[in-house]
Order: sequence, then C-alpha cells, then structure tokens
Amino acid sequence: MTSFLEELRWRGQLHQTAGEGLEEHLRSPSQGGVMRVAYAGFDPTSDSLTIGNFIPAKALMHWQQCGHKPIVLMGGGTGLIGDPSGRESERTLMSREQVEANVASQRRILEKFLDFDRKRPNGAIIVNNADWLTTLGFLDVLRDVGKHFSVN
Repeated sequence: MTSFLEELRWRGQLHQTAGEGLEEHLRSPSQGGVMRVAYAGFDPTSDSLTIGNFIPAKALMHWQQCGHKPIVLMGGGTGLIGDPSGRESERTLMSREQVEANVASQRRILEKFLDFDRKRPNGAIIVNNADWLTTLGFLDVLRDVGKHFSVN
C-alpha cells in the first residue's frame, strides 16, 4: 500500500509540502502510523456533484484507502443562505426540503467513492452543518458572533 502523499505525488496532485515530518505524520496505520482524520465540504445546491467535487471526493477516497478516516461535511445550513460571491446576483434560495433532498442525493453519489460502514474504524462519516446552524437563534448569533464586528 502506498502512503497518501505517495498516491497524490503519483497522480500529479502534490506540488510541494511544508515542513519535515509530514510523510511520517500521515503514515498509514497498516504501516505503523496513527489513523488521522480529514474532511472535505460539499455544497448541496444541486442533487448532483460537479466535476469540481471530483477531486476532493477522490482525495477522501485515497485518504480512506490509506487507513485514515474521511469526513464529508455537507453544507445543508449554508445551502439555505443566498451567496452572491463571484456572481452578479444572489443564488436562488431553496427550501429546507430541497436542500435535504440534495444532501441525500449527493450522499448516494459519494457512497460510490467512500465506505460509510460505521463498523470500520476508518468508516467515512457524513455531517451536515444544518444540524447545528439551524438551531442557532438570531440573538445568539448577534451576541456571540456579532460582537466581533463594528456596526460601521
């Protein structure tokens, strides 16, 4: 079994790394290393994934094949918010039901790359930021987050 970094190098996906010891830090558990955890985020604004999602999905797949634990972070909460970044207009707002359906659909796609078996020590897990973001109250956010920003 190759290491995670060797796999990325072989695929031409690794240009450089910072610092020494990274290879040792990411050594596969089967080669005497410690299981590590990594995540990649996915935006559920569609029921499918884009070609741009392929690279992080495959990276998580290689991560898992090297014995490490992948986490899929679905942006179900942030997907409920309009996002004008890089666009001339705001994204179309979707209902919670549509976002939840997109999350479920994308999970079915990701299951073709990742093993979500909870019995495996490095079984992939999926978390949805809607699970905690939708429980935040407006005043809680203003009090805890808003205090760090000037009104001006």
